[in-house]
Amino acid sequence: MKTVKDILLSKPTAYNIIDPSALVIDALQMLNSVNLSYLIVMEGDIYKGIFCERDYSRNVILKGRSSATTRVEEVMTRDLPLVDVSDTVEHCMNIMNSFKSRYLLAYDDQKFEGVITIHDLLRQVITNKEAVFDHTLAERLLAHDENGRVY
Repeated sequence: MKTVKDILLSKPTAYNIIDPSALVIDALQMLNSVNLSYLIVMEGDIYKGIFCERDYSRNVILKGRSSATTRVEEVMTRDLPLVDVSDTVEHCMNIMNSFKSRYLLAYDDQKFEGVITIHDLLRQVITNKEAVFDHTLAERLLAHDENGRVY
């Protein structure tokens, strides 16, 4: 069964890292340039949080803050569920569902290793669909009538 470590190894090197003291406007420009929904907030080698589109909408726009003067550390998400690099994809899906989170923080002992996203898990499910979906159910869902129409 696939693990968090497998997912992290399949991901490219993270270039979506920003300093907590950066301005939100700079974070938004970086989000746009890396074409991702989140940035990892790091102070040197120390994980501090993530900044995502949801943080911007809820903690900047809806609170009337300015992107040009607000710092990432003022609006970032700090409390995300943790998983270990040895945890399975299924465990991650259950944790994500339980906490209603789109992101999980992956650790190896006390060392931050990366972020697991809902998209990472969906890619695993799609790649390994034979192991996830019941083949007979799929056939029934794609059943055809006598005229060849899918019903």
